[in-house]
Amino acid sequence: MSILRFENVTKHFGKAVAVDNVSLTVDEGAFFALLGPSGCGKTTLLRMLAGFESPSEGRIFIDGKDVSGVPPNRRPVNMVFQSYAVFPHMSVADNVGYGLKIDGIAATERAARVMDALALVKLDGLGDRRPDQLSGGQQQRVALARALVKRPRVLLLDEPLSALDARLRDAMRAELAQLQDKVGITFVMVTHDQDEALALASRCAVMDRGRIEQVATPADLYESPNSRFVADFIGSVNLFEARLAVDAADHAVVTATGLECPVYLDHGVKLGQGTPLWLALRPERIELHKRGCEAALAPIDAAPAGHNHVAGIIRQVHYLGSQSRYDVEIGSGRLVKTLRSNLARPDQMDFAVGETVWLAWHGCSPKLLLS
Repeated sequence: MSILRFENVTKHFGKAVAVDNVSLTVDEGAFFALLGPSGCGKTTLLRMLAGFESPSEGRIFIDGKDVSGVPPNRRPVNMVFQSYAVFPHMSVADNVGYGLKIDGIAATERAARVMDALALVKLDGLGDRRPDQLSGGQQQRVALARALVKRPRVLLLDEPLSALDARLRDAMRAELAQLQDKVGITFVMVTHDQDEALALASRCAVMDRGRIEQVATPADLYESPNSRFVADFIGSVNLFEARLAVDAADHAVVTATGLECPVYLDHGVKLGQGTPLWLALRPERIELHKRGCEAALAPIDAAPAGHNHVAGIIRQVHYLGSQSRYDVEIGSGRLVKTLRSNLARPDQMDFAVGETVWLAWHGCSPKLLLS
């Protein structure tokens, strides 16, 4: 069942269009992410859901009720801000219970709910402290407890982890996922961090220039992007302008600008010969072989000779811990990114800058995008 629905929502700021005719539903109990670059409209969409901005056009529904004109304090949502926005002159307990006090909740009930909320975010026993006595991660938990103590139907998160250092951000990701699973309410998060969205969300909407490009699970966004923008924004990818040369029932062949070999796909695409498109190849899908090991290329999905492999020269090596990224210059001058595991194995071979190598990929690896 959907708990949120945006129906043809548009937001203008003067002549600028921040959100452009967005229609979207979010299922109850989901961890939903609005993902996109700065200025794409995701925060404006979240602020309209919170009631801090009003749509120029369209309607917003929560639990089937049109809330487009309902003030923020009468909506069944609460928001955790990027800056935490905790009150420095109040104790942790007073910060968490502030909204309940404003709502006129009796002191006894308020104290019990504050205690429960602090336990939920693992801040038991810290209610008497001031925010300046807490770490950044603990202050983030205070903001979460303050939002959850009012028992909203939907929790809104605006770049919730961006102010934390990398190690603490990773730890808080895990805690945020566990918290959402425990409380079971709908979370809607805004972020420009693709790793954060893919790690936390059950579904994501990728936005660009005020519009939604694709709504899907993290795995589908990565493995089956529906546009060049989504493929390029989610993860790392090698993109080539291309044209469909063969479109048979059981295979296809593509010619790509800057890629000297034709590309064989082990399935038909039903787009028609000559269709212009984009070819997307993820770096981890490209195999790296020593020059002179052409025999290793033969089993690549039984592709015809001359397909799906190209020679190049390693120009840079980036050590990334468990993996290394190799930037390989092919004959056209294009740099092709490929990832290779650094985990020890019997056939492990080192590759060096300046070495000539083969790049090869399977027929199931390339993705074809129309725009």
